[in-house]
Amino acid sequence: MERTYIMLKPDAIKRSLVGTIIKRIEDKGCNIKAMKMFTLNEEILKEHYSHLIEKPFFPELVNFMTSGPVIGMIIEGTDVVVGMRNLMGPTKWEEASPGTIRGDFANNTTENLIHGSDSVSNAEEEINRFSKFF
Repeated sequence: MERTYIMLKPDAIKRSLVGTIIKRIEDKGCNIKAMKMFTLNEEILKEHYSHLIEKPFFPELVNFMTSGPVIGMIIEGTDVVVGMRNLMGPTKWEEASPGTIRGDFANNTTENLIHGSDSVSNAEEEINRFSKFF
């Protein structure tokens, strides 16, 4: 079984979409092995989004991601990284097809409801990074 890290962002919680998103994950046949609500700080966001620190939108991203709690999950299943990426839809919400989480519910590229690891190796890194919150 493969594992991935999924994080429901503050907008998913504020918009009461947590149950809807979790149902889609479970309907896909994935198993939620761990789940916890917690609040992020700038330090962990700089580590998690280290590839984006120099981007002009980074301060906006930090403000958004610290604006409320998130829900971190460890999801397990067959080819779960690819499966979850397909279920989420592309990061750029305007490119996300109807039927994907972002295609159906995202309002913009920053407030796109959900984060998911993009590879098996990144999944393990992210699980390790956020495991202190579980």
